[in-house]
Amino acid sequence: MKHLSIDIESFSSAPLNKCGVYKYASSPDFEILLFGYSADGGPVRVVDFTAGEQLPTEVLSALTDPTVTKWAFNAQFERVCLSRWLGMPVGEYLEPDSWRCTMVWSATLGLPLSLEGVGAVLGLEKQKLKEGKDLIRYFCTPAKDRDGKPYRHYPEDAPEKWERFKAYNLRDVETEMSIQQKLSRFPVPEAIWDEYHLDQEINDRGITVDMELVRQAISMDARSKEKLTARMRRLTDLENPNSVQQMKQWLADHGLEMDSLGKKEVAALLKTAPAPLSEVLLLRQQLAKSSVKKYTAMATAVCPDGRARGMFQFYGANRTGRWAGRIIQLQNLPQNHLSDLVAARSVVHSGDFEAVEMLYEDVPDTLSQLIRTAFVPQNGRKFIVSDFSAIEARVIAWFAGEQWRQEVFAQGGDIYCASASQMFHVPVEKHGQNAHLRQKGKIAELALGYGGSVGALKSMGALEMGVPEDELKPLVDAWRASNPRIVQFWWDVDREVKRCVKERCATETHGLRFTYQSGFLFITLPSGRRLAYVKPKIGENRFGGESVTYEGVGGTKKWERLESYGPKFVENIVQATARDLLMYAMQTLRCCSIVAHVHDELIIECDRRVSLAAVCEQMGRTPPWAKGLLLRADGYECDFYKKD
Repeated sequence: MKHLSIDIESFSSAPLNKCGVYKYASSPDFEILLFGYSADGGPVRVVDFTAGEQLPTEVLSALTDPTVTKWAFNAQFERVCLSRWLGMPVGEYLEPDSWRCTMVWSATLGLPLSLEGVGAVLGLEKQKLKEGKDLIRYFCTPAKDRDGKPYRHYPEDAPEKWERFKAYNLRDVETEMSIQQKLSRFPVPEAIWDEYHLDQEINDRGITVDMELVRQAISMDARSKEKLTARMRRLTDLENPNSVQQMKQWLADHGLEMDSLGKKEVAALLKTAPAPLSEVLLLRQQLAKSSVKKYTAMATAVCPDGRARGMFQFYGANRTGRWAGRIIQLQNLPQNHLSDLVAARSVVHSGDFEAVEMLYEDVPDTLSQLIRTAFVPQNGRKFIVSDFSAIEARVIAWFAGEQWRQEVFAQGGDIYCASASQMFHVPVEKHGQNAHLRQKGKIAELALGYGGSVGALKSMGALEMGVPEDELKPLVDAWRASNPRIVQFWWDVDREVKRCVKERCATETHGLRFTYQSGFLFITLPSGRRLAYVKPKIGENRFGGESVTYEGVGGTKKWERLESYGPKFVENIVQATARDLLMYAMQTLRCCSIVAHVHDELIIECDRRVSLAAVCEQMGRTPPWAKGLLLRADGYECDFYKKD
C-alpha cells in the first residue's frame, strides 16, 4: 500500500466547533463510529466499529507506517482522532509527516475550505451528501431530553438513518478522492507540504494556559457584570439595560439620538455627553466588553494536560496563504497598557475582587488587558517573543525599489518619522522637532500603501486621532507624491494582470510572474510559492473602467465573483511575501519549540539559557530568494505572554 484515503465519523460530548479537535478527541466519551477508506484508489469500504467490525491488519498498520501517505479532507481531524483511538496519551499524536490534506490542496488554489464548497465549485460528479449535517447532529453529538439531560442516539435507535450515515461516510471518501483527481494538474509542491507539517507540529505542541488565572478572571467578570447591571438599572430604571433597543430608547428620551451603540460611537459620545448620560454610557461600554469571552474560550479549549492546541489554520486566508486563527483567536487579542502588569495579574490570580475593583476601577478593562498573560511557559522555562519590524513597509519598498525608504531601514530609522518628513519636507523626530507630524506619517503609512484614499484614512481612525477632514485629501496626495515608485508598482501589477488574463500569456514585473492556466490566474512570488485566483476575467468596475474579477469567498462568506485591481493585488503580494518570510523564520527556528505565532510574531518556549539576541538574529536573516530585502527582528523575554 502506498496511499490511504480516510474519512471518519465520531462521537464526543465536547463541542467540536468551540473546543477544537484536540479537546474533542480527549473527552472521556470520545469514540470513532465509522472508518471509511480506500487503499491505493481502490473501492471505498466502510468499517462500522459500533457493530464490532475491525480494521483490516494492513490498514491498521498503515496508520503508523511513515511510507504510506494518508489523505483526508482537513486531515488534522482524522490524525488527532486516530491518535486518541490508537491509545496515544494527550500531547502525543501521530507524526504529521506522512499525512496530506485535501483541504490544504484546495486552499492553495483559492478554493473553499469546506468539502461541500469545493465539490460544488469543481462540479464533481460525486458530491458530499447534503443530509450529512442532520445525520451528524443525530449520531455524533449529544441530544437533550425534555428536562435538559443529555443522552445520545445509537444505530439501533434508527437503523435506516444509520445505513444512510454509512452511505454518507462512504461518499465523503469518494468526494475527497474526486478532488485529488480533479486537482492532479496542480500538485502541491513538497516545500508546501513541509510547511504544513511544521504547522501541525506547532498545533500539536500547543501552549500552556494558566487555568487558575482563567478561572478567577471568569468569576470576576461575572461579579463585575452583576454589579454594573444593577447600577445601570438604578440609573435608568430599565428592565434589561443590556438590550440595545431599550438603551437606545432611554438615551433618545434623554436627548441623545444614536444610530448605533458600537464601541467607536459610544467612545466618541463620551467626550461630550453631560454627566448623568456619560455615566450610563461608560457603564454601557464596560458591560459590552466582549474580549473577556476569550477566557471562556480558553477554558473550553484547554486539554487535560493544561495546554491549548489547534489554534492555527494553515492556509486559512487562502488569498495570501496566511494562517487564520481558530478557537481562542490569538490574532485579535487586546493589547496591554497597564504599567503594573505583574501586580495586576497577581491580584486577579489571588481572586481578590475587591482589591481589583479598588485599585483599577474598570474591572472588565483590567481583565481584558490581562488576557495575553494567561499564556505561560512550562515551569523552569521562559517565552521569547520575537517579531519583524515594519515588515509590510519593508517588503513593499523592496518590491517597488523605493530607495529613500530602503535607506531609512538600512540606517535603522523610524519609517513613520521618515514618511512624515518626506511628505511635509521638514525634519521629523519621534520625541523631537516636528514630533506632532509623526502621527500623520503613521496614519498615512498604515492606510495608504495599497491604494487607499480618504476613506482608508477615516477607517484607520484619522479623524479620531485629530486630523481635520480637510487635511485628509492633501495627506493622500503628499504620501503618493513621496512614494512614486510604490504608486508605479501598483499600476505595473495592474497592467500585467490584465494582460495575462486578456491574452492568457505569461507576463512579468518587479520579480513577479503572472500566468494563466486551466481557468486560474497564478502569481508566482519571489519565494516560488504561487497565489491562485479562480476563473479570472475582465469586467467593469463601478466607475465604468476595466477591472479583473475572479471567484472566491467574499465578505458575505459566500462563494461569489470578486473585483480587484492593481493596489489590491499588491496588498495580496506583499502580505503573502511577509507570510513567506515568517515561514522561513519558523523553519530556521524549528528546533526552538515555537508554541504560537501572531501576525508577524513568534512565541518560543525555551530553556532560560537560550539567547534572545541569537533568536532575533536568526529570525532577521534574509532568505536566499529575497536578496536586497532589509529585515530586522526585535524581541523580548517574559514569564507570561504580553505585548512589550
